[in-house]
Amino acid sequence: MQLRVTNPPFKPLLIWDGECDFCRLWIERWRFITAEEVDYATYQEVADRFPEIPRDEFKHSMVFIEPDGTAFFAAEAVYRSLAYRPSKRWLAWSYDHVPGFAAISEAVYKFVARHRGLGSTITRLLRGKDVRPQTYFWARRWFLRALGVIYLIAFVSLWVQVDGLIGSDGMSPLNQFLPAVRAQLGPNAYTLLPTLCWLDSSNAFLHLLCGGGVALSLLLIFGIAPALSLVALFVFYLSLTIAGQTFLSFQWDILLLETGFLSIFLAPWQLWPRELLLWPRSAIPDTTSLVSHASLFLLKVLLFKLMLMSGVVKLTSGDDSWGLVNHSLHWRLLTALDYHYWSQPLPTVFAWWADKSSEWFKHFSVAFCLVGEIVVPFFIWAPRHPRLIAAGLLIFLQLVIAITGNYCFFNLLTIALCLLLIDDQSLCGKSAPLPLGTLAALPAGLRSTRGALPQRLCSYASVVVAIVTLPINAWLIFSAFKPEARPPRMLADIYRKLEAFRIVNGYGLFRVMTKDRCEIVLEGSDDGMDWLPYEFKWKPGDVKRAPGWCAPHQPRLDWQMWFAALGTPQENPWIGGLIVRLLQGSHDVDRLLAHNPFPDKPPRYVRAMYYRYRFTTPSERRQTGAWWKRQELREYLPTVSLDQLR
Repeated sequence: MQLRVTNPPFKPLLIWDGECDFCRLWIERWRFITAEEVDYATYQEVADRFPEIPRDEFKHSMVFIEPDGTAFFAAEAVYRSLAYRPSKRWLAWSYDHVPGFAAISEAVYKFVARHRGLGSTITRLLRGKDVRPQTYFWARRWFLRALGVIYLIAFVSLWVQVDGLIGSDGMSPLNQFLPAVRAQLGPNAYTLLPTLCWLDSSNAFLHLLCGGGVALSLLLIFGIAPALSLVALFVFYLSLTIAGQTFLSFQWDILLLETGFLSIFLAPWQLWPRELLLWPRSAIPDTTSLVSHASLFLLKVLLFKLMLMSGVVKLTSGDDSWGLVNHSLHWRLLTALDYHYWSQPLPTVFAWWADKSSEWFKHFSVAFCLVGEIVVPFFIWAPRHPRLIAAGLLIFLQLVIAITGNYCFFNLLTIALCLLLIDDQSLCGKSAPLPLGTLAALPAGLRSTRGALPQRLCSYASVVVAIVTLPINAWLIFSAFKPEARPPRMLADIYRKLEAFRIVNGYGLFRVMTKDRCEIVLEGSDDGMDWLPYEFKWKPGDVKRAPGWCAPHQPRLDWQMWFAALGTPQENPWIGGLIVRLLQGSHDVDRLLAHNPFPDKPPRYVRAMYYRYRFTTPSERRQTGAWWKRQELREYLPTVSLDQLR
């Protein structure tokens, strides 16, 4: 139905039923979207101005009147009004040109119009009382600060270990590694291993990168030049990750790099963005630093990918690596936690108590974990209320994991990503930080970046990143369901080029569920007869020492010892470097240990023994005071001396 009125409004006018609660909710959203371009009024107020339109028509459908007098009704009226927002013009175009679109739209509109009460109830259940496009200023502010804290933890944690790990007197000296790689790969080494350490691989430069990362993290925490700080943080941590070789090959290292890279496009490109520093809840953020919709979307994709892949691989990884056969069955049969608490790399003291819980509770916990990682991530894309529930469940899951296991800064980083699911309106209600008609033109604020060239270019760049990485992310998620599948050649080529920079990655946390726990115990001797053990700071050794809590710090040597116990010395060449440094009496390596039984001079001989460890039972704990019980299996590495190595 179309007609013309003889008394058209000066501005486009959408007329609605002021007695309809459902209409009132959605009119607020459309008013927000169209900002100052369209006026809104109830038919009870203006119906008398347009006698050409029957009053019953106003009661049954919305009416949109153009300044030229043309009137539109029902679904078409909604589409014509939203067309004053450029990104919504496709709706009116589809109504005019796509076969069946108009008929379906009008049928849906008629159904909703007849069931407004039900529509209002569903809307309030899913979205609450405010259905306006969400803004994320609170989420951005605290996410960036949390990211700064996590970067700070990562740099400080590495700084106190870097000399013993990759320093000139460490286990895998960087000043030997890079020349060897350069000799083997030639000029390709620079692109395959993009690190600033090509300029200088000395201990001093490693300390410069760590110290610089600490300073930049503090700038990000205090909101000073956040975008530039994030660029530098990414470059510094990428340089250290590559320089760190196997010691920085953990999934949370690449997760931090991918998160840090995508956050560059989320941060305001200002030296001193006031809404990151002093913005109270009632203040209006600066129009030149609004939240980029594309960057926010990419970070949500990262959280979705991380959780979904981590859940799916538990059920689809069925290889027999690590000495296991069909270990995915432990997840499918809900028995994974029968072994996990004592077989995980670095359990906390609470893991001992959790291991004593009843079988039904362990099985329930496995089911909760799988639901939290496979089902809940889909609600990241849901309306407000289901999305907030998903955020709460994901945060709770990370807290539970952190209680029983030392997973470094992984849990904190995942929780920080969950903050991006919390919109401003859910915190502030009707007093949301963006009043109508001010910055309401775009949900993500892209249009309001006029006059801020760096911010606008950053928004465009985030769209380019989305176009390039989304197909790769889609494939990575698919590969979790079909591990044996191979990507299309073009996609594989793009992924290989980006892989060195760690900006788009696959994840599979807890893919392997070990049913046994073997530990390597290093021992030294002066005479080859009497052997004294080296004690590590966090990994199991002395059976009477309680499991410790070191997170969010990561003792990287302790972690690598857990992986080394799953393989052979030949598969872990760095352990040879550890033995050499112990025989040489390296002070840098010594600082990574809790106890060196040869403090004055190094031993003549070192060997590595292989033990099976298990948690004690409550009765064994009461009788012996031990948290662990162990059984000697065999030699892991035979006795060696410095003379033999020479």
